[in-house]
Amino acid sequence: MTVPADTATPRRQYPPADVLTFGETMLSLQTEGPLTTGAPARTAVAGAESNVAIGLARLGHRVSWAGRLGADEPARLILRTLRGEGVDVRHATSDPGAPTGALMRERLVADVTRVHYWRAGSAASRQRPEHLAAALAAGARVLHVTGITCALGPGPLAAVTGAVEHAREHGWTVVLDVNHRARLWGEQEAAPVLRGLRGSVDVLIASDDELPLIAGADGTDEAVRVAELLAAGAREVVVKRGGEGADLYSADGRRLHQPARRVPVLDTVGAGDAFCAGYLSGLLDGLAPAGRLRRAGTTGAFAVASRGDWEGLPHRDELSLLDASPGSAVR
Repeated sequence: MTVPADTATPRRQYPPADVLTFGETMLSLQTEGPLTTGAPARTAVAGAESNVAIGLARLGHRVSWAGRLGADEPARLILRTLRGEGVDVRHATSDPGAPTGALMRERLVADVTRVHYWRAGSAASRQRPEHLAAALAAGARVLHVTGITCALGPGPLAAVTGAVEHAREHGWTVVLDVNHRARLWGEQEAAPVLRGLRGSVDVLIASDDELPLIAGADGTDEAVRVAELLAAGAREVVVKRGGEGADLYSADGRRLHQPARRVPVLDTVGAGDAFCAGYLSGLLDGLAPAGRLRRAGTTGAFAVASRGDWEGLPHRDELSLLDASPGSAVR
């Protein structure tokens, strides 16, 4: 039966996202000890971009994740998890001819872990620019991309460059987290690709040892490298220093330092993604640069003080919990 056009149910209209991101999210098996001892494992999901998406959603922002997954059970787990965390996955796509990627994290000794990947030929490695068409058309204020997606192959790299071009044309803020993964590509391969994006990035986030990959200045002077990136068009360069905090360099010549929050360190995996989520949250909320850095430092501290890639990230009403005295009970 054909429904007359004037009585058809109107399609629901969604507001544009605050942030659009995409990239590979995987099934994550996390063992409590070495695999060779038969250590038990728990099942979770993990991926840099989806970690950021969850962090932003918990802080009250509208986030769309438009990655590509296989038509399999790990994909169902990933989509259910992201939906449950408030992330919009309407524009995620499915590839029936390729599996969802996977990783395993072995806890070896103390807080030292070893990561194994099964991502060659995965659905995410076959993402193409056309798979993002609906997500880009829906709109956003910020596009968040990472060097990890660029490393997955020609298709994902084309998806990144196409999305960045679209974002620039439509006045979005483009944020690049370098997030170098040596297991995916070497420095010689990564550097020219990342440097090709410099002129299209508004906010660049990198750890101090990643700066040489995207800044071609000779020598080891960080200030020279940062000046090069700002001259190329970045408004802000955020340099992560792990336990030493972070620095923000801006195009107006300012430099701000944020010490790291002192917390017991249980697991450092996902800390950079948590930091990025906090920084973007502050940017979306219109916080001053110092406020953005403080929020980023706080969300990063939540990450390292809890186990898992994203499970310990705070909701907005929990940001002040780290100010409580050690051993406090919230009643």
